[in-house]
Parts: sequence; structure tokens; C-alpha cells
Amino acid sequence: GSGRIGGALGEHWVKAGHEVLLSSRHPENLKELAERLGPRARVGTPKDAATFGEVILVSVPYAALPQLGRDLANELKGKIVLDTCNPIPSRDGTMAEEARRKGTGVASPELLPGTRLVRAFNTIPAGVVRGQAKREGERVAVPLAADDREALQIATRLVRDAGFEPVTVGPLARAKEFDPGTPVFGKGLTARELRQQLGL
Repeated sequence: GSGRIGGALGEHWVKAGHEVLLSSRHPENLKELAERLGPRARVGTPKDAATFGEVILVSVPYAALPQLGRDLANELKGKIVLDTCNPIPSRDGTMAEEARRKGTGVASPELLPGTRLVRAFNTIPAGVVRGQAKREGERVAVPLAADDREALQIATRLVRDAGFEPVTVGPLARAKEFDPGTPVFGKGLTARELRQQLGL
């Protein structure tokens, strides 16, 4: 998805020197963004993005994840997936309530089986992602959770490349500590503040 979170991160990563494919079910709507970002950015369908990327950022409504996991199972298999998606019961229905109960770090890998999933970029408001990357002084922190060490290392680098400070919280089971409804959710905290609040 190339909305407010995905589009902003795509822009930050292009500026950091990465090749990016921005995807949408209507790729023609992204042409203007890609042209503005220059030759390192191109557009395509979600399938194009899943095929192209070494690392995939998934930024869609949570209710879309089961279908995405089925449609792109072959393309996503074995790939590092940065999962920004948050289950919001008012938008996503009962499946979101179940995901909140389990914790997204447990629920998301069930919906995207065979991927090397990292919970990332799910806590910061879109305006902060767009407007406070690489800010002066202490940078905005991005909590990360993963079971795959190499995937976590790559996610850490991509968080830094986007202009934020990575904070490893622990394995996927601990992603519940920065899910919607937790005290750290929806805030642009510094790494120091985030570690303090999570007792890290």
C-alpha cells in the first residue's frame, strides 16, 4: 500500500538510495508520486511489488491481510515483511478483535504464512512519519519485534535509513506491548521515552 504511511516511507527510502516499487490496486494513481521521486521509484500492482522487493512493507487495512496472504503466498514466501498494519475493530470487524486478543505479532504471521515478519512502523502517526524523519536532536523511535534475527537487522537498517531510531522490543510475541490501545501507541516518542515506557 502506498497511502500515508507506505508512500511517505517509500519517499524516505528513495532519498536514502534504495530502489522502491510503490504498489496499489490502481497503480496509475501513483504515477505522479513516482515521477516526483525520480528513477529509483516505480509503480505496479501488489503482485509486482511482492515479486520485485527483497523486503516488503505491508501497509493496508488489517482486514485485507488474509486475502493478501492467499493471493501473494508464492511471491511473499521467504521474504522479509515489515508489517505496519493495525487491527481496528470499528473498521476491520471481528477478525480485528481476535488479532488484538492474540497480539498482532502472533496474528499477522498466521495471515502471512511463510514470511519473515517484523512488526514495524505501526505506532507512529502518519503525520510524524511524513514530517519528522531525520529531525534534529533525538529522533522519533520505531519499536520492532521479530523472531528472525537477520530480518530484524535489515529492518533496523531500514528504520535508520528512513530517518528514525529503531528500538528492538523482542520476539513477535512482545509486539503486543506496542499494539493499538497500549500507552506507547500513536505517539512520536524518542527511543529514551519508548524504552522507559516499555521497561526495556
